[in-house]
Amino acid sequence: MPLQNRVQPDGEIIAHPARGGFMGNRGILHDRNGLHPTRRWAHQNWVCCVLSFKGRQRRLMAPRHYTELFFLDEAVAFAAGHRPCAECRSADYRRFRACSDVAGPAAALDRQLHAERAVPRVFQQRRHAEVEACDLPTGSFILDKEGRSGVPSDDAFYPYAPSGYGPAQPRPRGRVNLLTPPSSVAAFRNGYRPQIALKDAGG
Repeated sequence: MPLQNRVQPDGEIIAHPARGGFMGNRGILHDRNGLHPTRRWAHQNWVCCVLSFKGRQRRLMAPRHYTELFFLDEAVAFAAGHRPCAECRSADYRRFRACSDVAGPAAALDRQLHAERAVPRVFQQRRHAEVEACDLPTGSFILDKEGRSGVPSDDAFYPYAPSGYGPAQPRPRGRVNLLTPPSSVAAFRNGYRPQIALKDAGG
């Protein structure tokens, strides 16, 4: 049975058998029974990590160790409010900070992202005011008018599923709900290119 550790673009954490492309860390979110029913973060330093680093071995959801979360790709990690890890993804972290409008240390960026991603005292992700779909850079996760989450890329829209993106659809027109925190979207506008697993798309 798969563990409940697969993060979705809207912030939900589900059990799914497909392997993720990146790992994440928000602290200890599980107990001996699995994922805690209400705890969705233990600190504000939400990072997105590579799956393998310096040969380190981990037992998933081990007692008193941080909960290993997984994402289909980096675009999903950004949508859920994470940013590149400064240790295992140091080059990506430096590129992201160079493109970020948030100045100061990593803690300042984490505070800003946390304000944009988390609803206080409610264990769900914040959805941002409607924005023009045509203005969003590639890698931004949106909800279209049918309630499907996905990423726009050029003139196409790729609807998301935990196992991979669906076939390309026409890019939505008009205003849509934004899932990715605005600070991350700003970094995309400034030149950071999140990794998107579109090879699995059928279009």
